[in-house]
Amino acid sequence: MTGAASASFTADDYRARMERAVRQAADAGLAGLLVAPGPDLVWLTGYTPTAATERLTLLVLAAGRDPVLVVPTLEAPDAERALGASALTLRDWTDGKDPYAATAALLDANGRFGISDNAWAMHLLGLQAALPGTSYASLTEALPMLRAVKDAAELELLAAAGAAADAAFEEIRQVAFAGRRETDVAADLAALLRRFGHSQVDFTIVASGPNGANPHHEIGDRVIERGDMVVLDFGGLKDGYGSDTSRTVHVGEPTDEERRVHGLVREAQEAGFLAVRPGVACQEVDRAARAVIADAGYGEYFIHRTGHGIGVTTHEPPYMIEGEERPLVPGMCFSVEPGVYLPGRFGVRIEDIVTVTEDGGRRLNNTEREMVIVD
Repeated sequence: MTGAASASFTADDYRARMERAVRQAADAGLAGLLVAPGPDLVWLTGYTPTAATERLTLLVLAAGRDPVLVVPTLEAPDAERALGASALTLRDWTDGKDPYAATAALLDANGRFGISDNAWAMHLLGLQAALPGTSYASLTEALPMLRAVKDAAELELLAAAGAAADAAFEEIRQVAFAGRRETDVAADLAALLRRFGHSQVDFTIVASGPNGANPHHEIGDRVIERGDMVVLDFGGLKDGYGSDTSRTVHVGEPTDEERRVHGLVREAQEAGFLAVRPGVACQEVDRAARAVIADAGYGEYFIHRTGHGIGVTTHEPPYMIEGEERPLVPGMCFSVEPGVYLPGRFGVRIEDIVTVTEDGGRRLNNTEREMVIVD
């Protein structure tokens, strides 16, 4: 995840991100942040350990102190090569020593800290034993918007990932669908994503006929038939940043009802996109898309949120869902993906990644949203 992506950023970029994280932590009433290996560590430092093991690796961020990355001695040479390394202090520990005691010396003994959601329980328990006066909150709960607003370089990487996914769709629509298994088409999609620059493929949903009524259908050996609606939902990481797009194609000529439902979802997706602008609550994007589907009598068949954030992972805050009153801010990136799912029959989903601009929204996926007929 760190290779080509980190090459787009400098030590100053990582320093600014760590400073932003410290400010947000203070605003949230936290004494600091403890960041374990994973997406947040990559975003803050450009460092990914070759393997996350039982040996403690932890970035410690606290107001008034320089950032410190606690690492096992045997992994320190790799950590020193991370592009963000010059913006922090490395503190290594050797096998046989107590890493929790070393880390405790960096922390307020009675502070409350945000900690990575994916931190190992043994590490959190070790810190609690070393500093029983401390308390902890998950980073997603405490600072859900930490990575939500992207800078210009991040937006460029997300746009490139979206364009690569679009290129994969333009290719897949040319292949034969009828008579092939879902797994065959999914393998084609994965190969295309890699051909167009993805280093990691996170999902390739190919949901044909009645399987399309399951939004997260696991691909199987069902043979795609003429007359099937097929939901395609695919994405992954290119240069460390995510893609995620959905289009619904039809094998041969569709029925009037299939055309009507597809047109309805396209209209709902457009309504959700047009609702995007700075200051609007996230839930308004969901409301705009959902109202179109509900007004047409299909409300009970739209069974998931309208969107999710994307960045160094393919699913992250913010979420476009009823009850999320957080306002949209320029630089936020998220999906707009309404759908209609008719049990036992077919489903339709259309999804673009959208970024908030100064006066509206911009799509990062630009393939055809009209129904595409495939062979």
